[in-house]
Amino acid sequence: MDRVVAIWRHPLYQSYYRKLEQLERERVFCRHQMIHLLDVARIAYIRNLEEGLGLQKELIYAAAILHDIGKSLQYEAKIPHELAGVEIAEQILSGLPEELSFTEEEKGQILTAIKGHRRLREDAKPLERLLYESDKESRMCFACPAEAQCDWSKEKKNMEIKV
Repeated sequence: MDRVVAIWRHPLYQSYYRKLEQLERERVFCRHQMIHLLDVARIAYIRNLEEGLGLQKELIYAAAILHDIGKSLQYEAKIPHELAGVEIAEQILSGLPEELSFTEEEKGQILTAIKGHRRLREDAKPLERLLYESDKESRMCFACPAEAQCDWSKEKKNMEIKV
């Protein structure tokens, strides 16, 4: 998981992550910090194993911790966070030390998954679909005290414990 740790430690990642942390400090709805990001990663990895998809653990975790990295730009500049996230993630992935870099194919899978994590395309790639579904399943709307005020549609809300 050295490559995932390298993403976490990357100065650009830290900059956007800390900015988002500040922007969401008073947020009553779901936040986009490491608890959420690792929940998404863990759910995705379990589903990967259960479904026999054969995706590498490090690839799943990399996509998961990067998928909301553009969220601060959605708040501040009204840029959809999946689009901002692709640009930021591309810079981060390209800025990793050579010995920790992802292949071009892996980068493509990660960036496609980030771009597609909010709306599931009919022809979604395996990592893209996995990230989309795991992102939604990670939310515990059924136990959220702010659920009634949430603007997510009923179809998007996770209203039951899924095992």
